[in-house]
Amino acid sequence: MPDAVAFPNVRELTQLQIDAVDRWHREPIDNPFDGIQSLVCQQHEFNYRLWHEEDKARSPSASDTEIATVKRAIDKLNQARNDMIEKIDDALTEALCKAGVPESTGPINTETAGSAIDRLSIMSLRLYHYREQADRADADDTHRGKVQQRIDLCAQQHADLSHSLQQLLDDIVAGRKQHRTYRQMKMYNDPTLNPAIYAAKK
Repeated sequence: MPDAVAFPNVRELTQLQIDAVDRWHREPIDNPFDGIQSLVCQQHEFNYRLWHEEDKARSPSASDTEIATVKRAIDKLNQARNDMIEKIDDALTEALCKAGVPESTGPINTETAGSAIDRLSIMSLRLYHYREQADRADADDTHRGKVQQRIDLCAQQHADLSHSLQQLLDDIVAGRKQHRTYRQMKMYNDPTLNPAIYAAKK
C-alpha cells in the first residue's frame, strides 16, 4: 500500500497565494514555507513581480529607455516563473516516488499540476487588483458595477480551476492519470538559440 503523498491540498496552496498577495502589498516579500509550499510561494513571487513590471511597461509616460529596462526584467522574470513551474512538477514526481506510487498508464492531462498552480497564482493577483479597483475613492457606480462583475467571474473561474486541480492531483495519486514534467525549453534567453543574440556577436 503506497504511503500518503506529501503534497498539500489545493485549498492550502491557493490560500497561500491569496494571503501572500495581500501581505506583499503591505510588507516586504517573504517566503516562510518549506517543501512544495516554498516552491509554490517562490513561483508566486515571480508572478507578483511580473504583474507590477507589466504595469510599468504600459505607462503612457514611460520613456523608451524605461520600457526597454522593464522588458528585460519581464523576460528574466518570465524565465524564472517557467523554471519554477517545472520545479513544482518535479517536486510532485519526487513526492509520488517517495510514497511508492507506481507509474500510471492512465491518460495524460492537457496541463500539468505546476501549470495549473501558475494559473491560480495569476488569478489571485487579478482578484486582488480588481478588488483594489472596486475600492477606489474616485470610482463611480458604473465603474464599480463593471469591476464587480469581473470579480464574480474571476472568483468562479478560480473556484473551478481549484476544483479541477484537486481532481487532477487525486487522479494522479490514485493512478488514474499520469504525471509528467513538461520542459518549457524557452529559446529567447539562450544566447546559443536566439538569432538576435548570437548573430549580434559575429
